[in-house]
Amino acid sequence: MITIKYKDIEHFLKDNLLIVKSNIDDNINFKNLKSISNAEADDLTFFSNNKYLNLLKLTKAKACLIKDEFVKYLPNNCFPIISDDPYLAFAILSKLFTNDQIKSNGIISKNIYLNSEIEINKNVQIEPFCFIDKNTKIEDNVIIGPNCKIGPNVVIKNSCIIHDNVTISNSIIMEKCEIQSGAKIGGSGFGFEEKTKQKIVHGGNVIIEKNCNIGSNTTIDRAVFDSTYIGEHSQIDNLVQIAHNVSIGKHAIIAAQVGIAGSTKIGNSVKIGGQAGIAGHLEIGNNVVIAAKSGVTKNLKDNKIVAGFPAKDINKWKKEIINIGKINEVK
Repeated sequence: MITIKYKDIEHFLKDNLLIVKSNIDDNINFKNLKSISNAEADDLTFFSNNKYLNLLKLTKAKACLIKDEFVKYLPNNCFPIISDDPYLAFAILSKLFTNDQIKSNGIISKNIYLNSEIEINKNVQIEPFCFIDKNTKIEDNVIIGPNCKIGPNVVIKNSCIIHDNVTISNSIIMEKCEIQSGAKIGGSGFGFEEKTKQKIVHGGNVIIEKNCNIGSNTTIDRAVFDSTYIGEHSQIDNLVQIAHNVSIGKHAIIAAQVGIAGSTKIGNSVKIGGQAGIAGHLEIGNNVVIAAKSGVTKNLKDNKIVAGFPAKDINKWKKEIINIGKINEVK
């Protein structure tokens, strides 16, 4: 069984761009990362949901990742480790406690093409049959799987993982992002003049901020002029289409088969259910939840929860579904 010192926990979170505060001695050991109810005397736990407040008061854990406002509910046996986002800290530490970390072996295969106009930093792993095109910079500790096409005009920042059969062009991928197999990022978007069908040339790029995960076979199109933008800590599932000039805020969760049309602006901490569609040139506020298979055709203000087509307040949508069911029963 592994034991992990607090100083290693703190450093691991800092390496993943998350800062925590605690009075725990650096050399205090932890054996496991567990839930509030199952944690024992040598375990670390986390608290991120108010409905478990009663369990928090009874936890046997040695320490708890927790927001400052809830520290007063901890029992005396449990040290607080204060974080603005305890659940994110838990997610990051789950890799440390399970030793589920993919690290570069620093080997660049001989069976690849490297353009002369590229820069590769230290400890980069590139697997066979990759094509690294001009004006590409690959920073430290990056892993690129087999059969990838990277470039032109790409920057991949430190500690990113690019899985097999990925195509990236005209993009900046920030630190600690993971791009799953078959994704295509930075290709030309779907744009043309309607009467003549003359194609509009896209000259912008894609920016994906730190700690994002992009799912398999997802496509993110480059902007026409500026940047298609994905905010930090966003999780994008498989088979998602993000069109040119779209902007998505930080901490987004987007499920499989979602389609977002061009130039739509999406706020922070938005959740979008599977197979939802969002029309172009809309503004979606912060903390919005869009139910699966919804069709969004209008702007949405902060904190809205919508469902249906056209998407509307979820309570109104539920009432309409119930009423339709009653009418059908009468028939």
